[in-house]
Amino acid sequence: MTDAPERPDRGPVTPTSGTAPSSTVPAEEGTVGSRPSARPHDRRGRKQLPVWQEMGLLLGLELVLAIVIKAFFMQAFYIPSGSMNDTLVFNDRILVQKVSYWGSASPSRGDIVVFSDPGGWLDESESPQARNPVAKALEVFGLFPTGGHLVKRVIGVGGDRVVCCDKKGHVRVNGTALREKDYLKPGVQPSAITFDVKVPEGYLWVMGDNRPASADSRLHLGDPGGGFVPEEDVVGKVFAVVWPLGHFAFLHRPDTFAAVGSR
Repeated sequence: MTDAPERPDRGPVTPTSGTAPSSTVPAEEGTVGSRPSARPHDRRGRKQLPVWQEMGLLLGLELVLAIVIKAFFMQAFYIPSGSMNDTLVFNDRILVQKVSYWGSASPSRGDIVVFSDPGGWLDESESPQARNPVAKALEVFGLFPTGGHLVKRVIGVGGDRVVCCDKKGHVRVNGTALREKDYLKPGVQPSAITFDVKVPEGYLWVMGDNRPASADSRLHLGDPGGGFVPEEDVVGKVFAVVWPLGHFAFLHRPDTFAAVGSR
C-alpha cells in the first residue's frame, strides 16, 4: 500500500459564508481606499490649486467681468431725488444700458438718460452718494457711482425747436404738441416756465417728469451752457427699474414722441 502524500498543516479555517478572502490592502492614514484625500493633481497630471486659491481666482474673474460690464454694457444707479416722480421714485435702483448709443447712435426724444453734471446742476439732494456698506464697497471698484450724475427725460435733440407753451399748455417740439399724460401726473402742468429754444447739434434738451420739482434744462437757460446737455456727457439709457421688487419695470419710449418730425 502506498502512503498518501503528506499535506501541510494550514491551521484552523475560519468560515467566510461563501465569500472570498479579501485581498484589499488597508488604507494608509489620511487616505480613502488607495486614493489620497488631498487631490494635488487632476487626471491629466496637472497640479490643482488649493480651495482658497480657487475661490480667490473665481472672485477675481467675477470682479473683472463686473468692471467690464459696467464700463461697456450697463451700470446700476439709484434715484436720489423726486425729480422723476412717478416714473422713477426716490431710492429706486435702475439699470442703465450703454450699447444703444455706441458708434454713431445718439439719444432719442423720449429716452430717459443718465448724464454727468454739465456744470453746477447738482445739489446735495440730487447727488447719488452711497448710503450703505455694500454700496461703499462697490464704490472702491467703480461699480457704484459716487456722485455727479443726473437722470432726466430727453425732450429735444440737436436741431429741434422746443417751445412752451402753446395755447393749450402743451410743450411743442418742431411744431408737434407732446401728449405727456403717459408720464406726467394728472393735473401737472408741462411747464410753469416759458421758453423757446433751438437745440444745438450734439446737445440735448432734458426735463424731469416731476416738472414742478425738477431742476432741468429750463432752470439753466441763463447758464453758460444755455441749459443744453452735451451728448458726450450721457452715460446711457435707463431701461429698467430693478429694486425694490415692487417697482420692477422695463421702461419704454412714450408713443407721443413717434409723431415728432425733424426740422
